[in-house]
Amino acid sequence: MKINRRLVLLVTAPLTVAVAFSVLALAPATNQALQADRLTSMVEAADGASELANRLQRERAAATALISEQGDAEAFRLRTTATDKSIAGFRSRTKGLSSVPGSAQGALDRIERFIEEMPGLRAQVRSGSSTVSALAFGYRIVIADLNSYRDGIAQADGVDADIADRIRAAAALSEAAEHTAQQQVTVMRAQAAGGFTTASQRTFDAGRMGYTESTGVMFDLGPGEWRTWLERTLSGAKALEARRLEDEIGRTGTGKDLTVSPEEWQKAADDRQELLRSVEKRVDAAVLAQVSDARTTLIWTAGAEVALVVLTLVVVVVVAIRLGRVMIRRLRDLRNAAHEVAHSGLPAVMNELSQPGALRGATPEEVARRTGDPVRTTGEDEIGEVGEAFNAVHHEAVRLAAQQAHVHEQLAETLVGVARRGARLTAVMVSELDTVQRDEADPVRMKTLFALDHLAIRMERNTNNLLVLGGYGNARVRSADVGCSTVIVAAAQQIERFDRVSLGAIESGIGITARAVHDVAHILAELLDNATRYSPPDKQVGVAVWRLWDRAVVQIVDEGVGMTAERRAVHNAALLEPQAGIGDVRSMGLHVVARLAARHGIVVELRDSSGPGTIAEVTLPAKVLAMDLEEAQAPPGTVGNEVGYESPRPITPPGAGGHRQQPAGANARPGRDSAPIGTGVGLVGASAPVGGDRETPPGHAGPRDGTPERGHGTTAAPHPVHDEPVSRVAGVSSSGLPVRQRRAPQQWPAAGKREGAEKRPGTGAPRPSPRRRDSRQVSDVLAAYAQGINRSTNHRGRSAPDDNTERTEK
Repeated sequence: MKINRRLVLLVTAPLTVAVAFSVLALAPATNQALQADRLTSMVEAADGASELANRLQRERAAATALISEQGDAEAFRLRTTATDKSIAGFRSRTKGLSSVPGSAQGALDRIERFIEEMPGLRAQVRSGSSTVSALAFGYRIVIADLNSYRDGIAQADGVDADIADRIRAAAALSEAAEHTAQQQVTVMRAQAAGGFTTASQRTFDAGRMGYTESTGVMFDLGPGEWRTWLERTLSGAKALEARRLEDEIGRTGTGKDLTVSPEEWQKAADDRQELLRSVEKRVDAAVLAQVSDARTTLIWTAGAEVALVVLTLVVVVVVAIRLGRVMIRRLRDLRNAAHEVAHSGLPAVMNELSQPGALRGATPEEVARRTGDPVRTTGEDEIGEVGEAFNAVHHEAVRLAAQQAHVHEQLAETLVGVARRGARLTAVMVSELDTVQRDEADPVRMKTLFALDHLAIRMERNTNNLLVLGGYGNARVRSADVGCSTVIVAAAQQIERFDRVSLGAIESGIGITARAVHDVAHILAELLDNATRYSPPDKQVGVAVWRLWDRAVVQIVDEGVGMTAERRAVHNAALLEPQAGIGDVRSMGLHVVARLAARHGIVVELRDSSGPGTIAEVTLPAKVLAMDLEEAQAPPGTVGNEVGYESPRPITPPGAGGHRQQPAGANARPGRDSAPIGTGVGLVGASAPVGGDRETPPGHAGPRDGTPERGHGTTAAPHPVHDEPVSRVAGVSSSGLPVRQRRAPQQWPAAGKREGAEKRPGTGAPRPSPRRRDSRQVSDVLAAYAQGINRSTNHRGRSAPDDNTERTEK
């Protein structure tokens, strides 16, 4: 999981907890605000209930007057119209009520049912079929429910005690108005009946007592100003007149006619109801204002708390995001710097330091400071400390790499010094051997001297290996191109078991440029040495060369046990990319071949053979080839002078006079005073085959690798040396074209006669019996040839330095 997601989760967890607790903390205030809003709606509905109760009281008085023939139908119609308007207003206010207390909700349900039954009750009033008692009872029930609703909302949840008392006081005032309205109806019934009955008298007295109790409740629960409002309102002339008439009616006994006329009583009662209604409106308005103020306060409080919490959360989120972005950006900068250092910067520095002379005289500390600090995300916090620590690690890594490069340079210089000293000592030893060989005639001792001479050749190759590993090359450069077969023979003479090398098909006209002769011979010598070391001692190592487009391919085939595909891939990778260090001593030849091949764009690759063994394929690019080079064909035992090299001195066989001839100009030892190929040894004739079955003549200790310099005289040879070039034209064909002579098979110098050799018809030279190959070997050669063509075709058109074919060593 990425760091940004981790930081998001890290911030989200506490924010979630904070939001949860904030919601829990805001719940009471929000709930109180909601309850206050619901209470306000219920109080507004209570105001509508008070208005509806007053309208029902007036309608009841008009209905009673109509039934008792004290009023007319028009007055009743006007009252019913006003009542209907109040019903519509009450319904609109109670429509959206919620969370109404149980008693208040029951009252609303009963009121709704009465409203639905009112048309029938009014019809009875208009028809005169209803009695005054039934009419009064019906209206009394619904008005009581309206007052019960007003008293019931005081029991709603979250209502403050003071507000609840005021709601009850307002409901008590409505009940007091209902008691006076019932008195009005009772008096009207008594006037119609001719006086009070015992029941109607009790009802009248109960109304007076109910009014007194209701106003007392209002005085107890309501504020003092409400009492003042009521007393001041009822202290006027209209209220006093109504009270006077009430007292006069109350003093009238049962069964006596009332002295107060219906018109006078109705007017006084209506005036008192109007006065009570005015006080009731002021009380309801005061309750509604108080409830609205409480609601506003609670809403603002809850809103402020919510806003504060939200603002706090927003600030926390913004701060967390900004800090997180800064941390993530710095961590990303640190990561990018680390990736750049790990994948490109540090490898580039290491690669630069691995090159020879990379320090340029600077100390490791100076090199480390020169690379600078890769991480610029530093500071006083932990991320900055990590950046500083990373810079310190990078500085130390570069310093150690520079110190190691310095050690490698010193080691390379030591190797070069040792190699040069060894070369000088080898030259001294060879000079001494040459002095001894000049006067030696004993074939046995001469054989020993030639064995030492061959050992010196191999020692000199190892010395050149150290020079290559130290970053230097062979100082000798030839002035003329050399044929490829001659270079192969010279390379074979630099190994211990040169007699096991067998030349196969070598295409003519392929030469090596002068500047690359020694390095190519060195590469082939290392590969031939490996092939002879890691193959059975009784098997031959075959060498074949052919031209492929603008390149040439040299294949070295052995019949050893081979190697696994994994190991071969490792070796090919090493040959493709030569390491800059000194290398493993056990694989010194591998590193030497890789470095020499890289100098000239030569591709060396190990491939699996279809049979036992391994194929080492060397692809020579065009820049190291001298095409169409004509190699001279010298007689057996001589050097091909046509390519510009003089012949080595032959060993006089036993019985040839007891000593060898010493011609003029031959005081210098052949092959040691000249500019040799690769290891300082001379080239033998290109016409000599490499074979392990040849017979060594008595007194011949082995092949000589030396080639005298130009200008030295040639030594005596068992075969005459022709000063004039040998003509290679045998005659003219019937068409007039020249006919070339057939060249003799290649042999090693002074190789002697092969056992079972046959004479060619018309010549005196023996012809060696052909070497038979089984079908497997033929298949291997053809497969190798085809693979070489395909591989070289894939590299066609690419310059030599860009050849990326894998190079390795067995």
